[in-house]
Amino acid sequence: MTTTEHRWYVPLSDLIVDDEIVAAVSETVRSGWWSVGPRVAEFEAEFAAFCGSEHALAVANGTAALHLALLALGCGPGDEVLVPSLNFVAAANAIRHTGATPVFVDIVGDDDLNADPADITAALGPATKGILVMHYGGFACDMDAICRIADENGLWILEDAAHAPGATLGGKALGTFGRIGCFSFFSNKNLPVGEGGMAITDDPDLAERLRLLRSHGMTTLTWDRHRGHAHSYDVVAQGFNYRLDELRAAIGLVQLKRLRQENESRGAHAARYRAALDGIEGTSLPFGASGGGRISSHHLCVALLPEGADRLAVRQALEAKRVQTSVHYPPIHMFTEYRGTGRVRELPRTEDAGRRLVTLPLFAHLSDDQVDAVAAALVEAL
Repeated sequence: MTTTEHRWYVPLSDLIVDDEIVAAVSETVRSGWWSVGPRVAEFEAEFAAFCGSEHALAVANGTAALHLALLALGCGPGDEVLVPSLNFVAAANAIRHTGATPVFVDIVGDDDLNADPADITAALGPATKGILVMHYGGFACDMDAICRIADENGLWILEDAAHAPGATLGGKALGTFGRIGCFSFFSNKNLPVGEGGMAITDDPDLAERLRLLRSHGMTTLTWDRHRGHAHSYDVVAQGFNYRLDELRAAIGLVQLKRLRQENESRGAHAARYRAALDGIEGTSLPFGASGGGRISSHHLCVALLPEGADRLAVRQALEAKRVQTSVHYPPIHMFTEYRGTGRVRELPRTEDAGRRLVTLPLFAHLSDDQVDAVAAALVEAL
């Protein structure tokens, strides 16, 4: 059973709800233990092994993962964090929630929508504390160059891998290049559980800090006390309730087993889109360059419309054919809340892409007929 709304012939994203997922949730409900417990611990262990990371901390959502990671890294008032503006606003919000200031950097260009290492270097300042990179659409940033910049300037790297579970660079999982990697399990992501996220790290001190901040700074959890592993607790930090629950962890364990195959299916659909659309009527699909050891999770398939195209009219034409589209993303620095925030920098490539981007439907069980219908509708709209 899929969750496709009848309104759309091709929705932007879609879920499969089958007997295995229903059984996993049902078993968890019947267990009588719904808050953080054994399934969360199992999900953390399985996800850490999947990524090749020493520690994984399940949290309420991807934004919570970013917020906790920034705090664990010591980010606070007076600090600046470099972050791409072509990004979901959660990244900038999380930086601001620590009291620090986001400094926005430009993308590489039309074929690579990730942060430009050259512009990261240009954006460095005396208050720069770290670099928050996002692997756009599940395609790896140039981590060799970005790690070199961080090492030369004494900065930490935080990876926003919300788009990238299962994606790799040179055989190494995205999310494991920086000090901490953060993932989102929102319903439209590659590993969907509804709401949820994960922070991974190889640093035991950071893992312990994340663990404390995740649950009110408490030294033991309710599950520990329920099992008799502890009889009381201390509070050693001002933390939050950013925990994941057992029901979502149960779904996550099922989805994790399917992730590699579903990412491969997404990749096949993205290749079909590329064959049908790249270079047609002035349209281009980013990330066409092969090589470099980059294996994407193919979270997004986006098209860059030709210069001068009326994006709203194009999207409305697709909507009339019951094809759902979106825009990933309106640049953060152009939102009212962030206009003029911190050091104002010129971001011409981000602004150009931000005007022309259209996100096309992409999910694992998309059919060839649906891909072809979307491609034909887009060409016709142009």
